[in-house]
Amino acid sequence: MIMKNLALASIVYVLFTSCTTYYLTADSLRSQFSSIDSTKLKMVTVRGPIGTKYNYLANPIVEIRCSDKNGNQASLVNAPSVEMRVTQKNGKKTIFYFDRIFVTDSVLYGFQSRFISSLHKTIRLSDIKKIEIQDGKKNFHYE
Repeated sequence: MIMKNLALASIVYVLFTSCTTYYLTADSLRSQFSSIDSTKLKMVTVRGPIGTKYNYLANPIVEIRCSDKNGNQASLVNAPSVEMRVTQKNGKKTIFYFDRIFVTDSVLYGFQSRFISSLHKTIRLSDIKKIEIQDGKKNFHYE
């Protein structure tokens, strides 16, 4: 049993460490969402790993402009598997699905779960220290 748990932990570690992490600034995030309001959100259907379908309103961003660890410009295709980790100046970290975030001039509003609609959070852009983004390669796909 211990060997099974160790093997599973090793696989999970490799999966999480093999994903490329990209970075965004709060200003870049604000800029990319500047032309998006609630009328531009789109209803999407996402199929999960066991075939379950989820319907929700998503932001219409197709390509996320970001940078790599060396500061070089990069882009990442928005997908239901793209996750964003926000570190606030007070050290708190929050993870969102990128397609489930919405940004105004001063606030980031996002959902932390596809399954539980009450798991959402609002963070002032001025409170953000760092934004990391990566495709977690989870088995969620748009239909």
